[in-house]
Amino acid sequence: MRHFKILVLRAMACDNDASNHPSLMVTEAAESPERCEAQIAANAELMRDLGARLRKIDPPFVATLARGSSDQAAAFAKAVLETHGGPPTLSHAPSIGSIYGTTSPKFRDVPLIVISQSGRSPDLIAAAEDARRRGAIVIAIVNDVESPLAALSEYVIPVHAGPERSVAATKSFVCTLTAIAHLAAEWTGDPLLLAALNDIGDVLRKAGQADWGAAAPLLAGTRDMLVLGRGLTLSIAGEAALKFKEAAGLHAEAFSIVEVAHGPMTLVGGDDAVLVIGPIDQARAGLADRLADFHRRGSRIIASGMDEDIALADFKLPSATACHPVLSAIASILSFYPLANRIALMRQRDPDRPPHLSKVTRTL
Repeated sequence: MRHFKILVLRAMACDNDASNHPSLMVTEAAESPERCEAQIAANAELMRDLGARLRKIDPPFVATLARGSSDQAAAFAKAVLETHGGPPTLSHAPSIGSIYGTTSPKFRDVPLIVISQSGRSPDLIAAAEDARRRGAIVIAIVNDVESPLAALSEYVIPVHAGPERSVAATKSFVCTLTAIAHLAAEWTGDPLLLAALNDIGDVLRKAGQADWGAAAPLLAGTRDMLVLGRGLTLSIAGEAALKFKEAAGLHAEAFSIVEVAHGPMTLVGGDDAVLVIGPIDQARAGLADRLADFHRRGSRIIASGMDEDIALADFKLPSATACHPVLSAIASILSFYPLANRIALMRQRDPDRPPHLSKVTRTL
């Protein structure tokens, strides 16, 4: 590991105060604890009523509709609903409705959860309209309740994130995950998750203080990397990989801790970097063995999770392990944002204004 230590020392020597610059990406993310606390209180009656209706309908399945970071939130919804006894959850591709206009008639009386921070993406609006014509129950999870998507939906769940100026979504993503967890708790009638959400503010405040940015010198010179998760943290890994690309210009791909062994494992060797966002529930099974595989190859392992699972990591990230697994997963992305921000600045990029991107993505 001598070469690894030299690499770290060189990266740290290149680091400076500028790499800790408080961008909008980070300052807006820091608002998440208070925003999520307020959201839980403001949406309490709405979530109770909607959860009761969805239990009464008892649909055979539920679908999600989203793109970008919101699609990672949709994957989180699948994980939360299915691990808490909810209905099978599938991803409905926007193009099926927006381009082909062939949304299945089997969507009648099926909830379609449409997730969009702006509520103004043309393809999502067109796909949601097509699904509603087919009889789907359209539920919009949005930050802008005055948006066209909100107007066409039967139910609107506000995430209450407030204005977000950075192109990279942070607090709106955290607030969306919180809204999804709240909906799942009421829908599945899970008293433990519902009670845990009362602590969301405290959990997120601790996560914000557990700044993962200290790991940045280990990754600043990396050209590409794997980001691993499983279960509730797989979508968090997906969002982290997306933010690495979007904000820092770092090529990162997310894989399941299990699925990475079915091919991608062959690409990882000595001094390659692996970021692991470890789950703290049953999905942690086999994590220690997987890290042992990477360790034997001399890979650089930066990991969060239970201490016994990440004992072989070269850099252990502080983790929210003394809370509900759903909250732990949400907390991990808030801890991650300063890491992406710091790497972006070390690579001479503006995390608030990624090239070729805008706040509202207009696709068809």
